Formats: sequence, C-alpha cells, structure tokens
Amino acid sequence: MAYEFEGVQYGKLRDMQEARRARYVQLLEEGLNFTQAAHAVGVSKRTGKVWRNGRTRSNGRNERPLVDWYGGRVKDSTTTVSSRYLSIDERIEIADLSRSGTSVRGIARRLGRSASTVSRELRRNAHPADGGYRPHRADQLAASRRPRPKRRKIRPGTDLYAYVAAGLKRHWSPEQISNRLVREYPDNDHMRACHETIYQAVYVQPRGELRRQVGNAL
Repeated sequence: MAYEFEGVQYGKLRDMQEARRARYVQLLEEGLNFTQAAHAVGVSKRTGKVWRNGRTRSNGRNERPLVDWYGGRVKDSTTTVSSRYLSIDERIEIADLSRSGTSVRGIARRLGRSASTVSRELRRNAHPADGGYRPHRADQLAASRRPRPKRRKIRPGTDLYAYVAAGLKRHWSPEQISNRLVREYPDNDHMRACHETIYQAVYVQPRGELRRQVGNAL
C-alpha cells in the first residue's frame, strides 16, 4: 500500500509522516502560524503541538519534540538566553497579532513588553523581500547579533594556564604571578594576565585545578 503526500508516494506510513512533519516545520520557518501550518499539511493543531513540544504518553513514556529550534532550544543545552531578549514564543505571538491588525502598543500590552521593543523587533527583522515578519527567521537573526562570550584567557591547555598553576603550587599570590609574567615574558602578549584575571580564573573554575591549587596563596 502506498501513502501519498504533496504528490509524492511513500511505501511506508512512517516515511510519509516524516515528510509531513518536515513540511510543517518548514512552513513555520516561512512565517505561517501554528493553525495555518497544521491545516496546510492536513493535521490537527493538537498534532502540530505534539510535534513542537513532545508529550508524555499514558504509559509514562516521553515522546521527544521533533524540532530543536522550537522554544529557543539549541543543541548546547547549557546555553541560557537572558529574559531581556524576546523568546521564540513571543516572536510567534508578535507575528500572529501583527497579521491580525493589532497595533504595536496592543502587542506590547499582550506581551508585557515596551512598545519600543516591539516596534524595533518588527523594523529590524522585517524580511527584505516583502517587509513581512517571520518569527523563526527573526529569532535566528537576533541570535546572530548577540555578543559572543569571550574565551577565558587562562584556560587548560595553554602555556599561561600552566604557568599560573605552577605559581599557585609555589604559593605565589596572583599579584606575584602577574609581575613575574611581565619580567619573564616581556615580548609575549599571550603570557600576560593581570592579578584580577588570575583571581577570576580561580573562582570561575571552582572545581578546577586552579581552585584546588590555590591553597594559602590568596
């Protein structure tokens, strides 16, 4: 028995359902709301919700969501986005309310955000082709603009880390280590660390080697 979706025939129901799910996600990324995307692929809103959020079955087994981008999730689960940034859910609501003709101030009241935040969001993330607002594209653009955290200067595997760790073993203070670095490596910018940076490295890595080695040096 063959199963058909959008003019393509599939030998297995599971394969057809996978194609249907993939199309649903694509339509959301293109800016359709949940209802429109579900209707377009021929499923209920409830099914679409399961695809986005996952669910717990009656037997207690969890069914994982089928899309990683929904709800601002990324593959690195340790990444946390500050609440001062708009979430993907808020952006979807902005798109839906904007299409329905709700004013910027009305959208802001619904979200509990300032009108300037909503206005800036619609303006900065408008699609260049038609000026429309697509929430998932907007979320990706906003994420690309956020400042990336700088790599720690004193990190395992570097000569600077090894030097600082050795100094702490000798009970040198961070001030002593910083001064010695200047004297011993006058022309090497990679072997520079002020005492504040050394203190930070010790406390940012509370379970790391530097923390264990600090002992009576501080």
